[in-house]
Parts: sequence; structure tokens; C-alpha cells
Amino acid sequence: MGDISRDDGVEITDPPRFGHGERVVSRYTVRNDGTYCGKEIGEVLARRGDIGFVASVGTFLQQYYIYAVEFLETGNRVGMRGRELVSLDKLPQHVVEALGEEKLAQLRALNVAAVDIGAAKESPDGGSGSASDHAAHHALTDAPMREGT
Repeated sequence: MGDISRDDGVEITDPPRFGHGERVVSRYTVRNDGTYCGKEIGEVLARRGDIGFVASVGTFLQQYYIYAVEFLETGNRVGMRGRELVSLDKLPQHVVEALGEEKLAQLRALNVAAVDIGAAKESPDGGSGSASDHAAHHALTDAPMREGT
């Protein structure tokens, strides 16, 4: 979270993007900046593509929502911004198609309901969805994305 900018606007004027218990995936690799007890500075807390669930929602600087995400493989509970996460409970159809059978099987094993997968509709301008839909595609597939700190 070293890139905090006041230009982001006040996020907490809107409802949180994710709810308690919602399954999410990390868009970036997140490393310890020194605020995570028991881990070395620079140690990886969550990798891009790691799956977890929202354990709680808080705020930071009376401006941003911080989502405490419990990652399933590591057991780490990491505070993350909404832009660093993508919901697994609301996947658009084009993301589902790009995932392939292996990743879809992994999601089904996590009880991501088939009716929720692909629930998004095509945008009126003929596009294939919003920027967050495209972020979901990149977070869940092997498409290259920058590594966060």
C-alpha cells in the first residue's frame, strides 16, 4: 500500500465492493511491508491468483475500505484494497470461457455456484464487460500482470 494517493477519492462514500464471506482472488503478489507480525519484511503474504475469502471489512484513513482476506493455502489474513481483489462469486461469462476446465473445476470445488458464474451480461456498446471484468480475466488466467509490493 505504498502507493496511497489522495487522488483516489474517498472510497467509503460508496458501499464496500465485497461482502463478508465473499470469495476473492488476489490480482497482485503482496509482500510484507513490516506491518505483518511473524513474517520477514519482503516475505510473500499472498501471490497473484491466490484464493481467499473476505473475513472482515474495515476502513483506513477514513477514506479507503480495507478487506481482511483469509487466504486458503497459506492461512495468512492480509489487509487488501478493493482494487487488489476480484470477486469469484460474480464472474462474467467471458472470464469463465477464458479460465478453462481445470480452473473451473477448482472454483467448483470451492462451491462457487454455477449460476453465479457468467451472470454478467454484455455491455450495451457491444463490449465484453467492465474494467473489473477484464481484471478478473487477468487475475484468474495466466495473462501477465505487474507484481505489486
